Amino acid sequence: MATTIGKLTVRQVDTLPEGFHSDGGNLYLRVKGGSRAWVYRYKEQGRVREMGLGSAAVRTLKEVRVLAESMRKLQADGRDPGELLRVDEPVESVSLTFEQCAQELVEAKRTGWKNAKHAQQWINTLRDYAFPVIGNKPPADVSLADIKSILLPIWTTKTETATRVRQRIEAVLDYAAVHDLCDGTRNPARWKGVLNKILPEPAKVSTRDHHAALPYAEVPRVMAALQDKTHISAYCLRFTILTAARSGEARGATWDEIDLDAQVWTIPSARMKAARPHRVPLSNPAMDILLEMREVRMRNNSKVFPGGRGGLLSDVALNKTLHSVTPDVTVHGFRSSFRDWGAEQTSFPAAVLEQALAHTNPNKVEAAYQRSDLFELRWKLMQAWAEFVA
Repeated sequence: MATTIGKLTVRQVDTLPEGFHSDGGNLYLRVKGGSRAWVYRYKEQGRVREMGLGSAAVRTLKEVRVLAESMRKLQADGRDPGELLRVDEPVESVSLTFEQCAQELVEAKRTGWKNAKHAQQWINTLRDYAFPVIGNKPPADVSLADIKSILLPIWTTKTETATRVRQRIEAVLDYAAVHDLCDGTRNPARWKGVLNKILPEPAKVSTRDHHAALPYAEVPRVMAALQDKTHISAYCLRFTILTAARSGEARGATWDEIDLDAQVWTIPSARMKAARPHRVPLSNPAMDILLEMREVRMRNNSKVFPGGRGGLLSDVALNKTLHSVTPDVTVHGFRSSFRDWGAEQTSFPAAVLEQALAHTNPNKVEAAYQRSDLFELRWKLMQAWAEFVA
């Protein structure tokens, strides 16, 4: 039984986002799909039970706290807390399922994720592998045997996917434990101390698949072929190659990120993988592309390379354009081509090349002392790369 009571305020009852919010002392506010309802959650014979205490629009915070206190006293006397509810009030006696907990966790985390696609991938992974086995189970009933039945068939054949499935199951069960839906001292999906005693290390059963890349010597040929194409995805692909950017960074570029006078593209932290802003020096060919896109800019559209109906240009469109001139490679692979060219054909230090790719320094000591983004050197580097590929 919780020891802290009275966590919520009257204002929070009306404004909290979707999720399951504790007031303490077994009392919760569930916000879902526009409704706000009170829930009394308690354990009975080792199982977590819930009782609906009515809508927050009908029963005030003060009133429901009085009711919850009376229910706790009944529990302490060994009686059924539901005795206090009128016959016509809804009563829930079913614990949340693993799938429901997963959905609640995603909603709770959604605002901290960079895009909706990540949230969808999170749920899709569990939908495909976990929900068929444990989706309808209460979290307290999920066993090590269940986790093994999910992971063993894919651990050596789809190791990266299996690792994500394991991590996400662990997160859902931890979420359930925080909300008193299962025992927080045992998580059957935890790696250290549990599954690492049963399964081999991921790195030992799988070789990492890298994005297919062109040898850098062939990049000028691709750029020449793209030069003859005038659709937006071709312009965006050329810009992506010239800036050594990630596909999503280039496709999502907006005009307020571009300083045409200074020839600098500043990508905000919210759109960067490392969650920190990144300045990209714009070579002359990259500037030429931007000037052409400015000539055909859609009214009131902030996107540099707008997709259909002015929305975000899709990754599929870029890959389709790329495969029309060279098959079996990826857009992301041009970053590898750029890195290989820089290492083999130039004298720029590795730190400059890594900064150009917006990579974080894995050496924490070096990273602590390297405060500069080496912009002036990167300016020369990107001009040299543009001259090579063009």
